Amino acid sequence: MADSPNERDADPNEEIMRATYRALREHGYADLTIQRIADEYGKSTAAIHYHYETKEDLLAAFLDFVLDRFKDTVHEVETTDPEQRLELLLDKLLVDAEDHVDLLVAILEMRSQAPYKERFRERFRENDEYVRYLLRTVIEQGIESGTFEPVDAEHVARTLMTLVDGARTRAVVFDEERALPTARRAAAEYVSHVLLDGD
Repeated sequence: MADSPNERDADPNEEIMRATYRALREHGYADLTIQRIADEYGKSTAAIHYHYETKEDLLAAFLDFVLDRFKDTVHEVETTDPEQRLELLLDKLLVDAEDHVDLLVAILEMRSQAPYKERFRERFRENDEYVRYLLRTVIEQGIESGTFEPVDAEHVARTLMTLVDGARTRAVVFDEERALPTARRAAAEYVSHVLLDGD
């Protein structure tokens, strides 16, 4: 998941993205309006419409913004050791998310619109494919180096993503404080049992 947008000097588009984040956090998707985003932005709705014709255009851009930030955080994982890299990726997906539950809420609300809004669905699909690619690649590298057991890397990556998605949903829907740490522990147990042969 992406970090909260940073408060720093930025171009108007980034400022609008941060305003959208704050408005989503405060009002949720259902009550989000261009006016509320403009209030957070500190300018008129016309200033937002200058950049984005409709609210859906703006929210599609917001998803790109958030998902790009997530990709940036993943690229910070620099180790080439497969086991350590997998652990750090899982931390990014589950441990770091604990600090951004309000963003998880906003993203889950937008995910609920994906069946009806192709632009949202496509962005979530691309993000899911990207994360699965990262997980699958590190698993394949671990198999090639002899670090991991020979397994179906795609199946393991999908299983880990299911665990991540389920934990994030429980954390938001049930306000379940232990959902993310429990999932992180379960992911470690799964990795140990399936990839490290119980080590």
